[in-house]
Amino acid sequence: MATASLNYVAPWWIYWLHNLPHFDLSLKPVDSTFRPEQEDYQQSVAVLACVGAVGLSLSLVLLVLFLVCSRICRRDAHEDVKRPERTRCATWSAVVTALIVCCAVAVGFYGNSETNDGVHRFTYSISNANRTLGAIDSLPAGSLGSAQTGVQRHLERLDEILAARADYLQALRFVRLMVNNVIRELNALPNLDKANVGLTAAAAHAAFVEYYRWLTYLLLLIFDLLICLAICLGMTKQSRWLLVMMMALVVLSVILSWASLGASWATAVGTADFCVSPDKFIVNRSKEFLSADIAHYYLFCSPNLPNPFQQSLTVCQRSLTTMQIQIQGLLQFSMPAFPTAERDLLGIQGLLNASEFNLHQLTALLDCRGLHKDYLDGLMGVCYDGVEGLLYLALFSLLAACALSAMLCAIWRVWTLIGSRDKEYDDIDEEDPFNPQARRMSYNARRSNIHSFCSYTSSAGSQASIHPPPQAAAAVPPAPEYMNQSMLFGGSPRYENVPLICRGSPPPSYSPGTRTTYLSTTEVQIR
Repeated sequence: MATASLNYVAPWWIYWLHNLPHFDLSLKPVDSTFRPEQEDYQQSVAVLACVGAVGLSLSLVLLVLFLVCSRICRRDAHEDVKRPERTRCATWSAVVTALIVCCAVAVGFYGNSETNDGVHRFTYSISNANRTLGAIDSLPAGSLGSAQTGVQRHLERLDEILAARADYLQALRFVRLMVNNVIRELNALPNLDKANVGLTAAAAHAAFVEYYRWLTYLLLLIFDLLICLAICLGMTKQSRWLLVMMMALVVLSVILSWASLGASWATAVGTADFCVSPDKFIVNRSKEFLSADIAHYYLFCSPNLPNPFQQSLTVCQRSLTTMQIQIQGLLQFSMPAFPTAERDLLGIQGLLNASEFNLHQLTALLDCRGLHKDYLDGLMGVCYDGVEGLLYLALFSLLAACALSAMLCAIWRVWTLIGSRDKEYDDIDEEDPFNPQARRMSYNARRSNIHSFCSYTSSAGSQASIHPPPQAAAAVPPAPEYMNQSMLFGGSPRYENVPLICRGSPPPSYSPGTRTTYLSTTEVQIR
C-alpha cells in the first residue's frame, strides 16, 4: 500500500449507526460520542440492547393473539372445508418458514465469518504494533547500557593511560561530553511501555471475547438448522410428540434469536460510535503517558506534521559521529606513544558502531509509517469487516426470530389438526357396518363356524363325486342369502382375487332381473 493512500474514511453504515438516537434509561437524549467510561453512555448502549426484549415481547403478544384467533375460528369453522386441505396448508406454511430460517442461517454464517475476520485483523495489527513498541523500548535501553557502563569504563582507563598528554585528555573529555549528550537524548524519548501494555491487554481481551462470540453464534446457527430438519421430519411423520418437542425448541430458539439481536445491535452501534472519530478517543486515553503531538504524528502520519523525535535522533547521530572521529584520531596518533591504549580505544569504537546501528534501527521504528499502517489495519478490521459482520448477524437474528415465530404458529396449527383427526377416529362406532375395523372384527368372530359359499360348494362337489347317500345330500341345507351378503360386506381377504360369481356375492349394483338370474345360478351350483 502506498504512503499516499494510508488514510481512514469511515463507511456509510458507520455514520448511519452513529446518527441513531441514543437514550438513557429515563429516555432522555444522550450524546452519541464514544465515552465508555460515562454512565449515561453505558445506559444508552443498554437501551439499544433492549431492542431484543421488545421484539421478544411483540412475538409473544402476536403468538397469544394467534392462539385466541385460531380458537375462535375453530369454533366457527365450516364443515365444507376439508381437514386435509387445512393440514396441507399449515404444513406448507411450516416448510416455507423453515426455508426462510435456512436463508437467515446462510446470512448468519457470512456475518459470523466477517466479524471473526475483522477481529482477527484487529488483533494481528495490534500484535505487530506491540512488537514495534517493544523494539522501540529495547533499543534505547541497550544503547544506554553500553554508553553508561562500557564507554565510561573504557574512558576511565584511558584517562590513566593518557594522563601525560593534555591534548589527548581534552579529546577524552569531549568524547565524555558526547556520551552524556547521547544519554540525555535517549532518556528524553517517550516511554511507550504503558502503550504497549494497554495494547497487549486489549488484544488479549478482544481475542478471548471473539472466540466465545464466534462459538456461540456457530452453535446457534447449527441449532436453527437442526430445528428446520426436525420440523420437516415431524411434518412427514405426522408425529404429535415430535411436534411438541419441536415447539419447545422453537420457543428456545426464538428467545436466543431476539437476545442475539439485542447484543449484536448494541455492539454494532457502540463500535460505530468509536469508528466515527477514533483518533479523538485514542488521544484522550493516551494523554497521561503520551503527548498530543506524538499521538497525532502516529495517528495521521501527515507529511505536514513534524517528527517529534527528529531533534533527539539528530543530536544522537551527530554525537556518535563526533565520537567516532575523536576515537579514530586517538587511534592514529596515540598508538606509537601509548600502545596499551589500543584495547580500550578499539572497545569504545566497537560500542559506538553497535550504538550507531541501534540508532538507525530506532530511527526506522520511530517513523510513523509502520505504526500508522498497523493502526489503519486495525481500524479497517473493526470498522469495516467487524461492524459489517455485526449488521449481518443482526439481520440473521431478526429474520430467524420472525420466521421461527411464524413457524411456531404453523406447527401449533398442524398439531391441533392432527389431534382433532385422531379424536374423530376414536369416536367411530365399532358396531357401524361400514366401519372397516368393525367388519373385520365381525368376520373374525364368525369365521370359525360360518363357511364361505365357494368352500361349501367345493365340499359339496367333493361329496357328490364319491357318491354319498341320497339322504346325506338331502340333509345339506342351501346357503342362505344373508350369508353371501355378509361375505360381501365382510371383505374376506382370501377371496379378493376370486370373481364375484365364485364368491357367492352379487355385484354391487344390479337390477331385479339380474338378481333373479344370480339366485337361479346359485341354486344350480348348490345342487
